[in-house]
Amino acid sequence: MSDTQYDVVVIGAGPGGYVAAIRSAQLGLKTAVVEREYWGGVCLNIGCIPTKALLHSADLLEEARESKQFGVIIPQVDVDWGGLMQYKDKVVKQMTGGVNFLMKKNKIDTHNGTAKLAGGNTVVVAGPDGKESRITAKNIIIATGSQPRALPPIGGVFDEDRIISSTGALALPALPKSIIIVGAGAIGVEFASAFRAFGAEVTIIEALPRLVPVEDEEISAELARAFNKRKIKVFTGAKLTMIDKASDSVTATFTDADGKEQKLTAERLLLGIGRAPNTKNLGLEDVGVELDQRGFVKVDASMKTNVPGVYAIGDVAITTPWLAHKASAEGIMVAELIAGHHVPPIDYRKVPGCTYSNPGIASVGLTEAQARDQGYDVKIGKFPFSANGKATILGQRNGFIKVVSEKKYDEVLGIHIIGPHATELIAEGGVALSHEATAESLMRTIHAHPTLYEALGEAEHAAAEGAAIHI
Repeated sequence: MSDTQYDVVVIGAGPGGYVAAIRSAQLGLKTAVVEREYWGGVCLNIGCIPTKALLHSADLLEEARESKQFGVIIPQVDVDWGGLMQYKDKVVKQMTGGVNFLMKKNKIDTHNGTAKLAGGNTVVVAGPDGKESRITAKNIIIATGSQPRALPPIGGVFDEDRIISSTGALALPALPKSIIIVGAGAIGVEFASAFRAFGAEVTIIEALPRLVPVEDEEISAELARAFNKRKIKVFTGAKLTMIDKASDSVTATFTDADGKEQKLTAERLLLGIGRAPNTKNLGLEDVGVELDQRGFVKVDASMKTNVPGVYAIGDVAITTPWLAHKASAEGIMVAELIAGHHVPPIDYRKVPGCTYSNPGIASVGLTEAQARDQGYDVKIGKFPFSANGKATILGQRNGFIKVVSEKKYDEVLGIHIIGPHATELIAEGGVALSHEATAESLMRTIHAHPTLYEALGEAEHAAAEGAAIHI
C-alpha cells in the first residue's frame, strides 16, 4: 500500500462529487476523487443527460408530426431507435469527457476503484486490478449518490429486461410496443412522455392521488389533461399488489382508486418509485457515521456528519430534493467551508425542480396549498400560454404560469410553470426567491416581446395588481 496525504478526498464523481473537488482545488486544497464506475455520476451517464437527450428526440418527433400547421411538409416521420441510441451515447461521451478534462485542468488526482472508510481520516481504495491503496485526508466528502429503488416483496426485482429501472430504460434493444410505468414523479412522467412520443402504448400507475404529486395541484391537473389528450392512460390512487413476469411480457396487479382489482399486461414495466442511497460497503458503520432508517447519511446544515472531518452531499445525504443541481450546490458549499470561508446554509425551499415531459413542468418555492398551510395570506397571479404570442407561434398554447405571493409584504413565495420551455423559464423564479423579490418588482421588470418569458411578466402583473394585461 502507498500512502498519500490530501486536504480533501471526495468519494464519488457525480454532479455533487466532481463539483466539490473542482471547487476545493480552486481554493488551493490538495484534492483527490475516487470513483468506481461512472465519471460524471448517474446524472451524466445513466440519468439526467441521456434521459433529456431521449426527450429532445421525442420533442423533435412530435414537432415534425405537427409540421404541416407551420407550412412545412415532412413526407415521412419515423423513429430510428438505433440512431436515437447512438445520439444519446454521443451526448454522454461528450459530457463525461468534459469531466475528465476538468479533473486534469484543476490538477485533481483521480483514483479508479471502490472506496471504503477505514478510520483515522483514511480511505482504502480497491482498484480494478484488486490492488489496494491507502489515501489519508483531513476531510472526506461522501458523494456516492443513489440507485433506483425496487419492490422485491411484490415481485418488483429489476432484471432490466421485462422489469426495468430508469437505467434499463435507456438501454432497451428496441422500442417496446407497450409499457407500464409505476410512479408518476419526474422519472415516471418523463419516460411516459418519451415512450408515448415514440409510439408505445403507455400506462401510469401512481399510489398518490395525482400525477407529479410534489407540484402545485393545478399543475398536476393540467398535466393529467395533457396526458389524456396524448392517450397516456393514468391510474392514480392505485395500490400495486403484484408484479408477475413472463418470458415476453409483465403483468401488474393493482387496486384502483375505487377499490377494484385490475390487471394490466405490457411488454415492459418500468419502476420509477424513487431512489435508494449508495451507502452499503462504504465502511460508514465501522467509523460510526450515523444513517437514518432508510440508509441516508445524517448531516447538519453544513453537510457535516457526526464524525469529525466527514461530510456527505447529494443523493446519499438526508437533504432533499434529490437533484443534481442541489448536489452541486452542496459540494460548492462544503468545499468553501473546508477552506475557511463563511458560507450561508442552503435554503432548500428555493431549489428549483424541473420535469422534462411534454408539456414541461418547472417550479420553485411554495405551492399554493403549502403557502396557505403555513399561514400566509395568499394571492395568486396566473397567465395562460394561450394568450402569449410566442407560444402561439410555436403552436404550444397549452399550460400556464402561476405566481404565489403573500399580501402583507407582496413577497413572491413560489412560481409554477407548465408549458413550453418551462424548465428554462423557471430561472426568473429562482432569482426572484433568492433575492426576496415582490410581485410588483417583478411586474415592473420589463419583459421582452415576443417571448415566452413575457408570460411571466403577465402572471406577475396578475399577482401584483389582480389582473394581467392580455386576458
